[in-house]
This record gives sequence, structure tokens and C-alpha cells, in this order.
Amino acid sequence: MYTLYLVRHAKSSRENEGIEDLLRPLGKRGRHDAPLMGKMLHKRNEIPDLIISSPAKRAYSTAKKIAMELKYPKIEILKMDQLYLAGIDDFKEVISVVPQNKKKLMLVSHNFGITDFANQLTGSDISNIPTCGVVRIDLNISSWINAASKGGELVFFEFPGKHYK
Repeated sequence: MYTLYLVRHAKSSRENEGIEDLLRPLGKRGRHDAPLMGKMLHKRNEIPDLIISSPAKRAYSTAKKIAMELKYPKIEILKMDQLYLAGIDDFKEVISVVPQNKKKLMLVSHNFGITDFANQLTGSDISNIPTCGVVRIDLNISSWINAASKGGELVFFEFPGKHYK
């Protein structure tokens, strides 16, 4: 059994409209929501073996904040250019090269691709994974290279709004 966590980056800042998209930082809400979701995952013992992030500042910052709550070494977070505004085929390609011994994989990326990929893998009809939303998909496969050809089971779909008190 392999586990895939798909995470949409947390809410970015729109304060400086002139900044290049790749360099947009997290906004105040994003800086709050990423640790919140990391704590939720930690509480459930949902600890990935590998975290791969889009190189966009908002995505990588989200990955680092979640990793901190999971006690996952930030230095071990990989950045892959293919996850920046990735489509379904980009996600499939990234997953296909993950080592077989990494059975719990977290990808941090962007919409609409991340929602489309979650739906394609599970046959679900999620209309939108909101910022800092997390989807867990279990895959009955023997290697990540088989992930794209097999359907997965949607185990949970969490997002910060479900955890505000």
C-alpha cells in the first residue's frame, strides 16, 4: 500500500501585485493555515517519507511549515520545477520517479492541476481543493510507476476551514 498526500499551497499574499508569480510569499492566513494543517496531520500520525514541492515561494513555504509540525527535516524537502502550475501529466511524471522505498509521498503544488489530479486518481468529484487543503489517497500498488494506471481510494479531504474554532 502506498499513500499520496496532495497539498495545495496555503493562501498567498496579494500585497505586492507587481511581484513575479513564482516569488509570491504566503499571506497572513497562509502563515497560520500551513502549521494548522501540519498539526492536524501530526495528530493523525500522517507522516510522509518524502515531501516534494513546487519551487514557487508560496508552495515551498507551505511545505516547510507543514514539515516543521511533522518533525520532517526541512532540508530533505525536494523542489521540482514540474510541480509549478502542474497538470495531470506533470504529476504522473513526478510520481513515476519516486523511489519504491518511499511509500508515503506528499506533493505540494497549485490549483487547478492538484484538484484535477486528485479527481483523476480517485474518481471523485472534488470541485476545488482550497488553499492549504490536503487530500490523502491510498493506492494498492507495488511501485510509484504504477500509480497513474491504478485508481486510488480517497481516504480524507481536509482543509483549514474545517478546523477553525
